[in-house]
Amino acid sequence: MMSVPPAVQTSAAATPPPSPKIANAKQTAEKFEAVFLGQMTQLMMESVDVGDQFSGGHGEAMFRGILAEKLGTEIAKNGGVGLAPAVMAQIIKMQGGSGNGQ
Repeated sequence: MMSVPPAVQTSAAATPPPSPKIANAKQTAEKFEAVFLGQMTQLMMESVDVGDQFSGGHGEAMFRGILAEKLGTEIAKNGGVGLAPAVMAQIIKMQGGSGNGQ
């Protein structure tokens, strides 16, 4: 088991937790990115021609939207495409905050 060097321990402890306003803006931005990626995924899936051999029929068509939504959520959860930080900055700017704990 590896131990964390003391310099790393103190720097992590010295960082104050984000304010509830910042945490809420971050969560909203991440949800926005997930929805956006879900919509993009759905459009990409609709553009693919599924042949008769690999078609799931009506069942696949019914659940394709749910699959796209879940794919978007997972992509966003694992880092996304970098949209969430930009959205978060704009949310904070619109709320009149500077993003440093206000």
